[in-house]
Amino acid sequence: MSRSGAIKPALVLTAHGSKDPRSGANSRAVADQVVCLRPNLDVRLAFLEHSSPSLADVLTSVDGPAVVTPLLLANAYHARVDIPAQIANCVTNQQVWQAPVLGEDDRMVAVLRRRVTELGVSPRDDSVGVLVVAIGTSDLAVNARTGRVAPKLLAGTSWAGATTAFATQQERSLSEALGRLRRQRAQRVVVAPWFLAPGRIPDRVERFAAKAGIEMAAPLGADRLVAETVLDRFTATAAGQIAA
Repeated sequence: MSRSGAIKPALVLTAHGSKDPRSGANSRAVADQVVCLRPNLDVRLAFLEHSSPSLADVLTSVDGPAVVTPLLLANAYHARVDIPAQIANCVTNQQVWQAPVLGEDDRMVAVLRRRVTELGVSPRDDSVGVLVVAIGTSDLAVNARTGRVAPKLLAGTSWAGATTAFATQQERSLSEALGRLRRQRAQRVVVAPWFLAPGRIPDRVERFAAKAGIEMAAPLGADRLVAETVLDRFTATAAGQIAA
């Protein structure tokens, strides 16, 4: 119960889901991090496809209101269409709200920058170019928002440049982005994967990097800052709905 006497909503952390077990393991690790940060919060993990439990099953098991909090980086199809449809199909009198995606939050970008420096890259090395690779979508406006990650990543560094490519487009997208960094006189190029977890698409990007002879950083993973961003999205949504 909250101070006002209202029942606290459950946080239903909703991931995409994957046939790759590494992806599900990372989602569970993020959920565990959220629980560590807020031990008194009812945290449930759900998946949209490929993995279980499903979002419908989790919402059915929640006795009370819930905030579906996407473990997604982009406000693309799954956030705008899939999640609302699944909520509508399984909810009757239950109060269920949807929080925004994680997006280009400064904390998420900070994790990405740290992943790059974990390769032994100094923030003051002006010979470094960073190739940010995201999944991408057919929605150009969503891709444009993802494109903001690269310039934010450069903040506070001396790196030669950063640019964005999308893994779901033709491999040409990655090659062209690599070429842009070379033209900016980047002597050392590293791939910064804008992915939450390992999986089939990140593996494809890793094969590209190996073929091109460049290093690839680790995905964002179950970092504390990822969990903090999840909680921020949940808290803001819950507070707004309860106040309304």
